[in-house]
Amino acid sequence: MTSWLHANGDRGVWPRTFYADGLVLPDPLPPLKGQVDADLCIVGAGITGLSAALHAARAGMEVVVLEAQRVGWGASGRNGGQVGTGFNWPQRKMEEKLGRADARALWDLAEEAKALTRTLIADHAPDANWRPGVLAAARTDTEFATLRKEAAWMATHYGTAAVPLDRGAALADRIGTGAYAGGVLDETAGFCDPLAYTLGLARAAQAAGATIHEGAEVHAIDGTTVRTAIGQVRARAVVQATNGYSPWLTDRTAVRVLPINNYIAVTEPLAHPPMRTPTAVADSRFVVNYFWQTDDGRLVYGGGESYGKRFPRDIAARVRRNLARVYPDLADVRFDHAWGGTLAVTATRLPYLAEVAPGVFSAGGYSGHGLALSALFGKLCVEAARGERGRFDLVGRLPVPALPGGRLFGGLMAQAGMVWGAVMDRF
Repeated sequence: MTSWLHANGDRGVWPRTFYADGLVLPDPLPPLKGQVDADLCIVGAGITGLSAALHAARAGMEVVVLEAQRVGWGASGRNGGQVGTGFNWPQRKMEEKLGRADARALWDLAEEAKALTRTLIADHAPDANWRPGVLAAARTDTEFATLRKEAAWMATHYGTAAVPLDRGAALADRIGTGAYAGGVLDETAGFCDPLAYTLGLARAAQAAGATIHEGAEVHAIDGTTVRTAIGQVRARAVVQATNGYSPWLTDRTAVRVLPINNYIAVTEPLAHPPMRTPTAVADSRFVVNYFWQTDDGRLVYGGGESYGKRFPRDIAARVRRNLARVYPDLADVRFDHAWGGTLAVTATRLPYLAEVAPGVFSAGGYSGHGLALSALFGKLCVEAARGERGRFDLVGRLPVPALPGGRLFGGLMAQAGMVWGAVMDRF
């Protein structure tokens, strides 16, 4: 059976994305050969894995990273570039379900994750070009009223300063469309080039002493021994940081983390770009539309999911349908790039962080919040591997149940539910 790693080609090379075309890409790193020993073996060279490598190497650990494809080849290097605030649940719901103390501590961690992302970009990847501003856009007046109430509650209880923008000049001037009833602007969130960020993390981890192997697909994690086709790492601890690409490597991850595909297209430079103040936007659909405007006047537009392994033949057409609902005047615009990628969700849309076997730590299921949370989660895995369990265990208490139907049927049942949610979007 074809794996998610190999279902859509691009083996051993980065897909032709807007991000990859804008960078000088590094030469390949050699695969793992033979047996090596390490304090920490990390499976996956995305942001989670590379942050873990950086923080572990800085702590004096011997670190080996195994990447099946290229550094940043997966969701880390081809996502929508948005660094949001908090988790998928509103903070008031977090308090109701988890208790005020845990909810507040989790909020503080999410804020730390956002700050860590900005710091890592500033220190190691200035070419990722961090810019502030993410607008949560509501399609209906009812949804906007809910966003306004939540923003007011957050201002009172957490001291936030998100700004509501109703349907009118303020919103239209900022994003150039009347498709939304209103939105809430968070200037502490932001957007960036995710591949440049990920490659900068890789350089920093290597400079700190971590060893990265590309073309080193992991076939098994046996205790804390990690095996590829031609080599193995015997480690004191392991971090599984594959997210949607290889959740099956550990049983507990496989029944909680569900891979899905999502699609992005980038327009040609526009003669009249719609946004006066470039801002990232994520709307209120179940299958979220998310977009932002580049410095040279393109729209980077994400929208549309699928739940099988293979991408559709015409990714551009799938994204175009969504873009045309928001910017009708751009219905026939030329796309210079269109690509797909695999991310992962959980049953509750909360991230999964757990010690899935003695000394084996797993992080993933970010459900759209990976660019914001993944660097911190990699750091938390290192803390746990070094015996500092408090913050890791706090996140580990998030409710992420096994998918109904278990490993065999859970994915199919969850996919059916998400297809239903996507259908409801259309009505």
